[in-house]
Amino acid sequence: MSVFWIVFFVTCIASLAIVVTQRWHGHVSADSTQGVQKVHANPTPRIGGVAVAAGLMAGYALSPPDVQSLLGVAALAAIPAFGMGLLEDISKRIGVMPRLLATIVSGVIVCWLTHTAMQNTGVPPLDWLLGYFPVAVLFTAFAVGGVANAINIIDGFNGLACGAVAIMLAAFGLIALHVGDVPLSAMCCMLIAIMLGFATVNWPMGYIFLGDGGAYLVGFLLAWVAVLLPMRNHGLTAWCSLLVCFYPVLEVAFSYRRKSIRVGHHPGQPDRVHLHMLFYRRVSRPWFPNASIRLQNGLTSPFCWLLAALPAGFAVVFADNDAALAACCVAFAIIYALVYHRLTKFRWQFW
Repeated sequence: MSVFWIVFFVTCIASLAIVVTQRWHGHVSADSTQGVQKVHANPTPRIGGVAVAAGLMAGYALSPPDVQSLLGVAALAAIPAFGMGLLEDISKRIGVMPRLLATIVSGVIVCWLTHTAMQNTGVPPLDWLLGYFPVAVLFTAFAVGGVANAINIIDGFNGLACGAVAIMLAAFGLIALHVGDVPLSAMCCMLIAIMLGFATVNWPMGYIFLGDGGAYLVGFLLAWVAVLLPMRNHGLTAWCSLLVCFYPVLEVAFSYRRKSIRVGHHPGQPDRVHLHMLFYRRVSRPWFPNASIRLQNGLTSPFCWLLAALPAGFAVVFADNDAALAACCVAFAIIYALVYHRLTKFRWQFW
């Protein structure tokens, strides 16, 4: 238990150090208030990924060998994703495609280093195809890259991404503990300690942001845990991992569809109608009109945490029941669509 507290404090102190030294590096590290998706009131350091990396290194150094073997290879493989994201945080000039490719490269590297790839999806024809390891590696790399980018997409409000990731890791940790995979459960607890350490400075007032580097780093680690769980425990399938991560995955899918059908709008372009932004405008600001902009920002995240917690909780309950997991995916997709429709059209019915 003391190890988790040390990792928590290392991440927290590293985050505070970045904030108090902002006058020295803010000219390159600060996120401006200008932009389609910007809702913060003051320029804020967006290199929180450095603090997360510091916590990760502390966790690796203090972990027992069986956890070190999991954390070490994941941290090493994450370097391209983290590095490209951090470069964007500093330069603000790296496009979406290079960052996506970097996360996919990290996925390929981790498969190569561990000789592990997703081959247990619970869909027999797909599993037959994934029996060819090169195909499984490509499938895993794209899936890992997709989840990492999904975390970057939901990283729009104070505490939203780190809180949602902590919730999903808690679900993975509980499932791993239930099936007897203690090292993977310990890895999840270590990553949760990092998320909570960062959250003490990030939420609710947003004195530091994860940035692209941080979002890609924690997104990659979350995605790799999602791969490891069914591959290390063959009574489980990818349906379980999918439901745990369903909120960010669904956000990406829904956003892609929304932007694709909008005339003159490219799917890669940012907009202001992600679900978390609608919660901010339709719920947080009207419900807390006297709160500061910073606090209204932070008070938006708990509504989205609930959307992450519901599917993750059901994944814990039905972890080894693929039919129930698939049904829950359909049910939560409908719930997401209903909530989105309510926030945009002010009614629950689709008709």
